[in-house]
Amino acid sequence: MNALTPRDPIRRHGLTAGRAQYAAFRPTRRNVLAGFAGAAGLGALAGCAAPAPPPAATASSAGASASIWLAPDRSDSEKLVRFSNWTEYLDRSEDNKSYPSLLAFSKATGIAVDYTENIDDNDTYVAKVAPLWRARKDFGADLVVLSDWMVNRIMTDQLAAPLDHSRIPNAKNVLTALHDVSYDPGRRYSLPWQSGFAGLAYNRKKLGRDLRTVADLWAPDLKGRVTLLSEMRDTVGLIMLAQGTDVSKPFDKTAMERGFDEVRRRIADGYVRRVRGNSYIEDFKSGNAVAGFAWSGDIFSLRSDLGTQDWQFVMPESGGILWSDTALIPVTTPHRANAERLLDYYYDPAVAAQVAAYVNYICPVQGAQAAMEKIDPALATSPFIFPTADYLATYAKEFRALSPTEDADYSATWAKVVGN
Repeated sequence: MNALTPRDPIRRHGLTAGRAQYAAFRPTRRNVLAGFAGAAGLGALAGCAAPAPPPAATASSAGASASIWLAPDRSDSEKLVRFSNWTEYLDRSEDNKSYPSLLAFSKATGIAVDYTENIDDNDTYVAKVAPLWRARKDFGADLVVLSDWMVNRIMTDQLAAPLDHSRIPNAKNVLTALHDVSYDPGRRYSLPWQSGFAGLAYNRKKLGRDLRTVADLWAPDLKGRVTLLSEMRDTVGLIMLAQGTDVSKPFDKTAMERGFDEVRRRIADGYVRRVRGNSYIEDFKSGNAVAGFAWSGDIFSLRSDLGTQDWQFVMPESGGILWSDTALIPVTTPHRANAERLLDYYYDPAVAAQVAAYVNYICPVQGAQAAMEKIDPALATSPFIFPTADYLATYAKEFRALSPTEDADYSATWAKVVGN
């Protein structure tokens, strides 16, 4: 079994006394209805041709593609970066009133950072900003963190600015496993902010045994006590891996349909209590569910919240899903160079370790593990923050990028499968 369980759940989760009070309110970074193309606002980006740029726009920038329109950059005269992110995705002070790494960046560079935790759902956020974004108008953000599948859609619509790597020399530190992703080979447009795993979770105390495979969820005593994730790529991806399909490589519609069919069958047979998004953890807390698919960081938050080691997270023997939330710079930003400078700062291993010590997801920066030794040696050995390259290559698969047609087709099918 590929179980990765910490010796001390409180220490493993990196909770200090000042931070523990916030852990229970920490939402997952995954989208509630991430797989649904028909969800609010998604059609504003997916599969639509980008409109012509306004007449006064410029289409050139150092390192940029000539075919992508970019807003004029005012970084030299406006020392500002407006950064939109998910909650609890950056290091906080003990009193929860400031972000130490951001304060250090501003002090060192003179660039002010307007940091806003205003993303709690990919679809909802994009629906709000899409009208201005697609019209090539500034919508108030210079740097945005979204899930990898949404970044793929935004890139397809040519709404992400190419990165000028001469201003981000630390980008060379991106983990090898996260460098040549299918939707952005060579990371020309995006850089991972944090990553994590989708795998199996179960209450060992209540079950009295360990789970090793996806098939273990379908034991008779688990009927009606299993939750699945509403994120299509994670739930169907885990099932497809168990069926022998490598979801990181090209696969056809037949393979995807086999995954859908398995979910349909298990729902119809009464094994699945619910297919849920962020709130799946509540079924675990209440005891209504004792096993299911889960996201790695959530289970260790749960262990910390409950103060027990009853809940386990494991990668199935067939492999787990590696997901990323990814930073990109909108084409509409007037502060592109400033945003690139901020990205470069967070790809410094010492700074990345500072963030990882708080958020406890997979750190995407090479060299941060050594830096973590000075912050918390126990966290430096955590396979959920610093998985080895061999482990990632053996047990973790990143769901391949879908074409706009596939995305719309599969997402519509998934909505029907789960009853939406």
